[in-house]
Amino acid sequence: MPRDGQVTWVVGGGGLLGGQLVACARAAGRTVRTSTVPWHDPAASVSVLARDAERLLGTFRSVDLLWAAGAGVVATGQEALDREVSVLDAVVDVLAAACGRHPGTTVRAFLASSAGGVYAGSADPPFTEATAPRALAPYGVAKLATESAVRRLTACGASVLVGRIANLYGPGQNLAKPQGLITQLCRAEVQRSPLLIYVSLDTARDYVFVRDAARMVLAGMDRLAEAGPGAAVVKILASQSAVTLATIVGELSRITKRRAPIVLGTSPSTAFQTRDLRFRSTLWPEVDRLATTTLAAGIGATFADVARSLRRPGACR
Repeated sequence: MPRDGQVTWVVGGGGLLGGQLVACARAAGRTVRTSTVPWHDPAASVSVLARDAERLLGTFRSVDLLWAAGAGVVATGQEALDREVSVLDAVVDVLAAACGRHPGTTVRAFLASSAGGVYAGSADPPFTEATAPRALAPYGVAKLATESAVRRLTACGASVLVGRIANLYGPGQNLAKPQGLITQLCRAEVQRSPLLIYVSLDTARDYVFVRDAARMVLAGMDRLAEAGPGAAVVKILASQSAVTLATIVGELSRITKRRAPIVLGTSPSTAFQTRDLRFRSTLWPEVDRLATTTLAAGIGATFADVARSLRRPGACR
């Protein structure tokens, strides 16, 4: 049976990065497919993804899998992190088996990993792709485990891009989850409710706007196609311009013309928070040039989105 051309398969299309991957891929004219996954049920999740993998590999000559799934953050418990790793591990197995049944299909896979998670204990910032990763928290350990899992796809001829992404922010973050510092600051400002901050104001982080990150992922997949079957590439996706928490708070205050409602506190979890997490990518510099959104523009867009979301009837408060 003749097969169609290329498809971009986004897993996790309902999340912050996944939603932008879907939007940017469609805007670029790519054929996009997503999966509706019952993440609360690991066995059912694997079954759904196995079915979708079989269908897509049997329908298209080339499949780009963009794995943007995963709800874990630094504070996530070990059991939930283990569950996420086990699901991806099982999906790698079923995808490898599907590749064997469809040897004429080219498969490329992208994994959204965490630069902050895997380099938290590394020495001598700024960290590059040549820096040895050293996770401090279970979250970072889990991310390294997912990286190892997805690399197994190279054994069946698939090529793999591991994107170690800096702190993502932008419109579309789930306000029901206590994640995303910029989003949480914007939420506190809209609601005028104090936000507890457990790290020093001179803590430096790299923030990359989510739409820029999505465009970087798609450009990275285009470069991965040039690497050929069985390639495994690690790429840092970052703005490469770290800013302090004090700078972010000041920028939000400038936008809103009010003092940001923050309260400094202490927490045992700060043991996993590194003061300086700067990144510098040495690979594919043309991809890095897609990080064009300024911090001011990005915070402004995030604040406007949070304000709209919280003012809708029935919004999560």
